[in-house]
Amino acid sequence: MSQYIIRRLLQAIPLLLIISLILFVLMRNTGDPLATMGGRRLTRPEDRARLARQFGLDKPIYVQYLYWLIGNDWTKIDMDGDGVPETPGIRKGVLRGEFGTSLVTRGKPVLTIIWERLPNTLLLMIITEIVIIVFSIVIGVYSALRQYSLIDHLVTTASFVGYSMPIFFVALASMYIFAVNFKKWGLPYLPTVGMFDPQVGKTPAQVALHMVLPVLSMSLVSIAGYSRFVRATMLEVMSEDYIRTARAKGLPNFIILFIHALKNASLPLVTIIGLDIPMLLGGAIVTERIFAWPGMGRLFLDHVSRADTPVVMGILMLISVAVVIFQLITDIVYAWLDPRIRYT
Repeated sequence: MSQYIIRRLLQAIPLLLIISLILFVLMRNTGDPLATMGGRRLTRPEDRARLARQFGLDKPIYVQYLYWLIGNDWTKIDMDGDGVPETPGIRKGVLRGEFGTSLVTRGKPVLTIIWERLPNTLLLMIITEIVIIVFSIVIGVYSALRQYSLIDHLVTTASFVGYSMPIFFVALASMYIFAVNFKKWGLPYLPTVGMFDPQVGKTPAQVALHMVLPVLSMSLVSIAGYSRFVRATMLEVMSEDYIRTARAKGLPNFIILFIHALKNASLPLVTIIGLDIPMLLGGAIVTERIFAWPGMGRLFLDHVSRADTPVVMGILMLISVAVVIFQLITDIVYAWLDPRIRYT
C-alpha cells in the first residue's frame, strides 16, 4: 500500500503542472486585470504601462507562467506611481509556497485572501455534506426496505422533483417561503443574507440561524439524487446470497443491514463522496451569491470577473490538489471496506 501511495503522489506532480498551465493560459485570456485594478475608474495609459511592467504582464505568457510557478526577483511593487514601492511582489513562486499577490486588492497576498474566506466555506459545506450523507442513507435504506410501498413511491416522486430543480430556484423559493411569507404571516422567519446580524454580532446562534436556508437549499437537490443511488445499491446488495445466508443463520436484522448490507452498498457511494469533498473548498458559487455568504464561491466570482489571475489560480490549484489527495483517500477507504481489493 505504501508503494501505491508514493506512486500515486508522484504521478500527480506532472498532472498538476499540466492543469496549472491550462488554467493559467485560460485566465490570461479571460479579461484585463489592469482595466480598473479593483477600482471604478479606468486605469490611465501611463499607469497601465507601468503596472504591466511591474507585474510582468508585458512579458510573453510562458514567461508569466514561469514567474508564477518559480518566482522572480521583484521585491516591491509601486502601486500608486509615486516612485516608492509599497507592497511585496511575487518573489518565491508557487513551487516554494507563495501564490503571489492579488492584482486588484492593492497587492494583498493570495493566501491571506483565501484564508479569510476558507473557514466560512468549510463551515457551511461540511455541515451541508453531513446533512446530505445522513439523510440520503436514511431515506435510501428505508425506501429499499419498503420497496414499492406507498412511502417508497412518495419518496421516489419527491426525489425526481427535487433532483430536477436547479439550485437557484430552490434557494429563491426557500427565501420566499421561509423568510418573506413567514414574516408576512407573523411566524418566526429566517434570515436570508450574510453570516450574522451586525447588530447582534457573530455569535454561534446567529451563524447557525443564517446557515439554515443555504444548507437547506444545497441539501435538497443532493439528497434527492443520493437517496436514489443508495436505494439502488441497497436493493442490489440485499438480493445477494450472503445476505440470505446471514438471515438463515438467524442474525438480527440490525447486524444484517448495517454490518453486512450497508458496508458493501456504500462502496459506490464512497466514490461520489470522494469527488464531492474536494469541491467543498471551492464553495457553492450560486448559493453563496444568492445568500451573500462570505465564502470561497463569492471570492471566486468576484476575482474571476476582474481577471485576478493569482487569486483565481490559488483557488483552482487548491481544489486540484484536494482532488488528487481525496481520490487517493477514496482508494484507501475502498481497500478498507472491501478486503478483496489490493493495490500492488
